[in-house]
Amino acid sequence: MDTKALRQKILDLAIRGKLVPQDPNDEPASVLLERIRTEKQQMVKDGKLKAKDIKNDSVIFLGDDSLHYEKLPDGTV
Repeated sequence: MDTKALRQKILDLAIRGKLVPQDPNDEPASVLLERIRTEKQQMVKDGKLKAKDIKNDSVIFLGDDSLHYEKLPDGTV
């Protein structure tokens, strides 16, 4: 296996969470992202962020086919 293939394999395992034991008590990434989105909206209401700072935020969601999709600010998926 060459260096490039090894690097790709390690990256793939890291993305899938297979390099270290996973803590079952950790919250899912979707919950964390939703909490961050809510906090950003609250910061806009409090005047700590401007609405233009979050207008380009996209939303990652799980489709009916169990695949992840990204909804862009213009409504496209």
